[in-house]
Amino acid sequence: MKGVKVHTLYDVETQVPAFIHITEAKVNDAKATDSISYESGSYYVFDRAYNDKKRLFKIHMKDSFFVVRAKTNIKSKVLRWKRRLLKNILSDCEIELTGYYSQKAYPERIRMVRYWDEDDQREFIYLTNAKQISALQVAELYKNRWQLELFFKWLKQHLKIKKF
Repeated sequence: MKGVKVHTLYDVETQVPAFIHITEAKVNDAKATDSISYESGSYYVFDRAYNDKKRLFKIHMKDSFFVVRAKTNIKSKVLRWKRRLLKNILSDCEIELTGYYSQKAYPERIRMVRYWDEDDQREFIYLTNAKQISALQVAELYKNRWQLELFFKWLKQHLKIKKF
């Protein structure tokens, strides 16, 4: 084995991992989500590497919510725009995926939020099925993902791990 990946479900409230799945480095990241038991009403925040429409639709069908960074090559059609956007929200719209495989894998409407991060001076585009929260809350949920990065940084420092 040439390496491993540690896929982690991190609970931001308790600040500890709730689930860890270790795979060989060559395994596609999104495939690791197949081992998660999704809880109805819970939110799951994923890095762009986990943006797999079929798996996201599975989360949606379990009455769970996801936030994921959109891939740069997303093909979509805007169905409805929200008006009166808050500062840093560039757009908040309901879309349908138009790519053949994407549309087949996720046949329902999905929400796309474009957010300007002043700290990083860059735009982030998120996809979510959470229509009941504000666009700013969508961006904040994704920002909370940083807690996982800090956790791994701490692990590497304290356990003297060279690579993860």
